[in-house]
Amino acid sequence: MNTPPPPPASHRSARVAALAAAVCLLAAGCTAAGATSGSKDGAGKAGTARLKVALVTHASPGDTFWDLVKKGAEDAAAKDDIDLTYANDSDAAGQAELVRDAIRQKVDGIAVTLAKPQAMKGPIAAAKAADTPVVGLNSGIDSWQSEGVLEFFGQDESLAGRAVGDKLDDLKAKHALCVIHERGNVALEARCAGVKKTFDGRTEMLYVEGADANASAAAITAKLRQDPTIDEVVTMGAQFALTAVKSVQQSGSRAHVATFDLNQDLVKAVESGDVQFAVDQQPYLQGYLAVDALWLYKTNGNTSGGGVSPVLTGPAFVTKANVASVASYAARGTR
Repeated sequence: MNTPPPPPASHRSARVAALAAAVCLLAAGCTAAGATSGSKDGAGKAGTARLKVALVTHASPGDTFWDLVKKGAEDAAAKDDIDLTYANDSDAAGQAELVRDAIRQKVDGIAVTLAKPQAMKGPIAAAKAADTPVVGLNSGIDSWQSEGVLEFFGQDESLAGRAVGDKLDDLKAKHALCVIHERGNVALEARCAGVKKTFDGRTEMLYVEGADANASAAAITAKLRQDPTIDEVVTMGAQFALTAVKSVQQSGSRAHVATFDLNQDLVKAVESGDVQFAVDQQPYLQGYLAVDALWLYKTNGNTSGGGVSPVLTGPAFVTKANVASVASYAARGTR
């Protein structure tokens, strides 16, 4: 995963290079906290001093997407002999406090998601003052550098959204309903904005309460009944896509369902044709690289992307044509 620092170039040049890398990937087709660490079999493999690392996310309770991020982080921790602590809070203020808790515990490094970057400014500044390195993952690709984060691992959400808009044009869709399950999350907003930018048809936003599955289903069902011209429902997560499938059935709509992100159940839905496609940002890889990056930085001074370019983990399309290639990995909980 290590890349040497790029030659002197403008920030714009680095950004263009990152987008080009993502295009290549496209072609390839509540507060909760808990201590966790790598498997016993993996401990000690690194042969370096044992480090303490905290992974702090904005995950909501019951969102299985984050199980994949956590699994990747745990596997990296096992390889690197890291004592890993995972904590999450979907409330921005709560997540910020969890970062401060990690600083007080004198961890050797922090990996954090930046779904609401403004809320992380203070905690990240406090980490820097404590000489604690911080890397970003998953959310915040447009703000990680301004926040003072060393490295970033994730998907360019705007680019992913634009790719979905192009995909919908190829599928001859005319009216897309873009369902956002967390208001104010910069990654989700960027996805729908990207769809709207390239999709030739009409793009309409629908905000739902992601923490309440029944309320989300009711809102999608009501919207589909109200407007039969909607022929595509685009959700921001696997579990919401499965909810949308049921809403389509209950409403009598003829709309198709597509989504960002996937899990084992979503893979089955793609296989059956209930979901047209998923955009995979490889959350396991995000967790793995973020933890491994902190180990590399602490033990060898490495900085992926030279602190200038993000390390892109997506997007890539998973469709009925290629879903078999990821099904076995999804079954074991790593895709």
